[in-house]
Amino acid sequence: MHSYKIRESSSDRMFMFITYILIAILVLIILYPLLYIVSASFSDPKLVISGKIGLIPKGFNIEAYQRVFANPEIWIGYRNTILYTIVGTFFNIALTMMGAYPLARKDFPWRRLCMIFFTITMFFSGGLVPMYLLVKNLGLYNSMWALILPTAINVYNMIVARTFLESTIDEQIYESAHIDGCGNIRAFFAIVLPLSAPIIAVLVLFYAVFHWNSYFEAMIYLKDRSLYPLQLFLREILVMNQSDNIMMDSIEMDTSKFLIAEGVKYAVIIVSSIPVLMLYPFLQKYFVKGMMIGALKG
Repeated sequence: MHSYKIRESSSDRMFMFITYILIAILVLIILYPLLYIVSASFSDPKLVISGKIGLIPKGFNIEAYQRVFANPEIWIGYRNTILYTIVGTFFNIALTMMGAYPLARKDFPWRRLCMIFFTITMFFSGGLVPMYLLVKNLGLYNSMWALILPTAINVYNMIVARTFLESTIDEQIYESAHIDGCGNIRAFFAIVLPLSAPIIAVLVLFYAVFHWNSYFEAMIYLKDRSLYPLQLFLREILVMNQSDNIMMDSIEMDTSKFLIAEGVKYAVIIVSSIPVLMLYPFLQKYFVKGMMIGALKG
């Protein structure tokens, strides 16, 4: 058995060299801000403000993290956000896959009409005030469900899932299952879901990140602080200048408060980002495959 080695031309080598250089530059552009924020969160705020901080912390200091975690509302926010993310993502995945499955079946007679209907909702909506009135009239106001049900499905994600199912599962599989007495519901659970692990991983990442970073819906639909998600508490610390809740000494000078607020700013970014960053490595292999297959056709 002969093995043949493909010979690369000089233009191919030049193309690959330029590609690697561009990828390296992009990686540096993406990693530098992340590493800088981590370094700044552990550094002396005076050195951060003076611009003397690079990728390595200077004047190692964890006071910002101590002040963040000393605030009991941070832990309440963590608890609520984890709950909203898990429950919301479950509903998102369930409804998205149940919507994508019939739209991917060629024997579904109204799938084109349904696709037009769903696509229209991507460009037109009732607006904020009608949505607020709807949530309030349904009795969802000031409850967890006000953050989950109005955003229970994303049409773009459903289209990606539908495309994945069309590209991955052949119609002959459904026909064979139907001959063996398998109905649509059983086919969905026994065939579609087991073969859809890559796209489900993609959707889990998309929806989980959305719920984790969401604060606007909570700001509108929630009035009880015990229901606030983490991002709303962090928003108060960063934007609404309420960091006095985590200050240890109320008689500090304005300069000291400014320095503490500067350190807290970087600390809360790390606190809110770590859980999502930890989730990605577990879904990476499915994420790449699901995005490639799900984007093949429109």
